[in-house]
Amino acid sequence: MTGALIAAVVGITGTGSAIAAQPSDRPARQDCRTYSSVTECGEPQLNEKQRACVTAATQQGMTERRAKVECRAFA
Repeated sequence: MTGALIAAVVGITGTGSAIAAQPSDRPARQDCRTYSSVTECGEPQLNEKQRACVTAATQQGMTERRAKVECRAFA
């Protein structure tokens, strides 16, 4: 009888504890990356000088994703 009572209580309350999702300061599933302590989410909007910086950086071997973030932050 005691075993059945325990099984019934466990069945009602569950055995594990659920962890609620923690709120984030960014929308879920957004394309974000961080380089040189600068975080960019989504597609960065670049001005002409920054686009030239991206071109030069990629020609020197930097990835385009990284160049976009760094050129937007530092150019």
